[in-house]
Amino acid sequence: MLDLDISAHALESARRNFRLNASIPNVARCHHEAIKADAFGWLLDCAGRKFDLVIIDPPALAKNQSERPKAMRAYRKLLTAGIKSLQAGGILVAASCSAPVPDSEFFDLALKTAKASGRNFREVLRTEEPPDHRASFPEGKYLKCIYLHESSRAGIEMINRIAGSRRAKRPRPLRSGA
Repeated sequence: MLDLDISAHALESARRNFRLNASIPNVARCHHEAIKADAFGWLLDCAGRKFDLVIIDPPALAKNQSERPKAMRAYRKLLTAGIKSLQAGGILVAASCSAPVPDSEFFDLALKTAKASGRNFREVLRTEEPPDHRASFPEGKYLKCIYLHESSRAGIEMINRIAGSRRAKRPRPLRSGA
């Protein structure tokens, strides 16, 4: 398991959480690596490393509408690099907490980037704010996440286990123009 973050504080939190969960057999068997680096550069520089699961979850890349186009370019760059780092048959999870980026626009970008990779991805799940973080106004609805898998039913079952009670209804294959 590899945690990649530019924030030393975030990496220390990840190390602490890993230690707290070390009594869980599956966690105890994992090697945990924490790397302090900029994700944009690191993902491009480590082109040879492949992962079964890649989670793209940057901090807010757009704080207002004028920053939205730049944020969308950054998301595309991260998604492209994440896909290149993904092992065949792997799972890509892409999340955004940028309020100015509508969920439909973010999901569309993730789907188009996956399609452009030439790999056979299926959309498995979309999530938003959890029940304890519900937004009562449109601007408060800023959390969005999409799960894409490059394979079949086994990946869907894995994602369902990860997502807990939020079950994927049916995988949707990516089609031309997605």
